[in-house]
Amino acid sequence: MRVAHRQIEASLAQDLLDRIRAAPADFFERLIIGLLINMGYGGSAAQAGRALGRSGDDGVDGVIDQDALGLDRVYVQAKRYKQGNNIGPGAIRDFFGSLDRHKAAKGLFVTTSAFSQSAKETAEFLSKRIVLIDGDQLTMLMIRHNVGCRIKDTLHIKNIDEDFFE
Repeated sequence: MRVAHRQIEASLAQDLLDRIRAAPADFFERLIIGLLINMGYGGSAAQAGRALGRSGDDGVDGVIDQDALGLDRVYVQAKRYKQGNNIGPGAIRDFFGSLDRHKAAKGLFVTTSAFSQSAKETAEFLSKRIVLIDGDQLTMLMIRHNVGCRIKDTLHIKNIDEDFFE
């Protein structure tokens, strides 16, 4: 049953990724903010997070308060790319520069594709914390936090209650 469950989730993850890649760019940016809110950042969408993606956004697609009071913010870069069109180190450095312009200490870079090894190394060695989320991690988080999917059925597997018979 566990194997079947993993197969169902893998299929769901691929379906989610296909839908995200087919949706408009602004949908992807709103999705990321919605996911972060479902994960407990900020509070509510009206108060805590907003998608900024537009022309002249200074390389930042969204911002979300890290806590309910808005004492700290996380800036978001979202790249909706096809599989195989991986993010390189230049995009990470550009985002780092955008974080500097916003006087931000941390950022989240999300893509529907993957990050090259050199992009991962670049993010690791920069002076600001940049967390990288690839397409696989994104769909795992979406499934875990019920974003873009919902529980269809619940199975209860029961066994003998040994304490009952003692």
